Amino acid sequence: MNNKLVNVAVVGATGAVGEQMLEILEERSFPVNTLKLLSSKRSAGKTLTFKGEEYVVEEATEDSFEGIDIALFSAGGSVSKRFADAAVKSGAVVIDNTSAFRMDENVPLVVPEVNVDDVSKHNGIISNPNCSTIQMVAALEPLREAFGLNRVIVSTYQAVSGAGVEAVDEMNEQSKDVLEGRDFEAKVLPVSSDEKYYQIAFNAVPQIDKFEDNGYTFEELKMINETKKILHDDQLPVAATCVRLPVATGHSESVYIEVDKDGVTVNELREQLEKAPGITVTDDPSNQVYPMATDAAGQDDIFVGRMRKDLDNEKGFHLWVVADNLRKGAALNSIQIAESLLKKELI
Repeated sequence: MNNKLVNVAVVGATGAVGEQMLEILEERSFPVNTLKLLSSKRSAGKTLTFKGEEYVVEEATEDSFEGIDIALFSAGGSVSKRFADAAVKSGAVVIDNTSAFRMDENVPLVVPEVNVDDVSKHNGIISNPNCSTIQMVAALEPLREAFGLNRVIVSTYQAVSGAGVEAVDEMNEQSKDVLEGRDFEAKVLPVSSDEKYYQIAFNAVPQIDKFEDNGYTFEELKMINETKKILHDDQLPVAATCVRLPVATGHSESVYIEVDKDGVTVNELREQLEKAPGITVTDDPSNQVYPMATDAAGQDDIFVGRMRKDLDNEKGFHLWVVADNLRKGAALNSIQIAESLLKKELI
């Protein structure tokens, strides 16, 4: 990374991901010159601490980005669509953590361990992929490079923090109510803007985001389409089923892949992943060692284990992939994109 100091804005600074962004900017000694914290009118006026200094959160407006070099957005797609163009016109590079621009052909969709060179193609906006997509493609890319990749089938087991603080609060309150025999009313999950709500405590809900006409949820389609875009392979068969579990932090995924190369062994998969950036292999089933959400929470790496060959398909393999959805799945990946811009001297 070069030594240039940059002016940074964080949009959605008071949210769970925004606060993680501030923590990671400080942890990684990102070269911040000035920092501007932005939010909705409702949250404006709050104070947050960065490097021991208190900052007052301001209401985001179209005039908020003058002099800003990098604008980190994590305040919802409608906010990104409203303010991203204004930020770009002011001279900032927007790194957007929503689905607003992910499938725009003119906007790079980047996981630095996978397709970092795509940051050079930006026209002012770079998209951060969906949290569940990030951890999967980071684990798949070293295997694709070494052995080719002909198919991906994933089932996710996603933490409620992916649906926001209100969802976590609902899970905690419901759990207490169930254990103490009290009645309760579900109000948030599976989708706060949908028509029906279901219990998340002690349950598994096979819906994340709204259903589309083809029977897939929007979350599932995001995983499918984003994976193809990041890996630059529109013809790659990808299927996804996304499930919400009563876990606070950490998405888990059961991933089935079919490689292209003949005669690949599990040990060869393990060797590729052990030397891959951002990956920790946790795979010793004889001693019950495998990745779990509780272990991944608060960690930067993506954890991979339960690696085994399919019993019926010589080229098929199964993986268990776990990561902190708020860190690598959102805030950390955004800041790694920003670091890549500096390293390539694109700021």
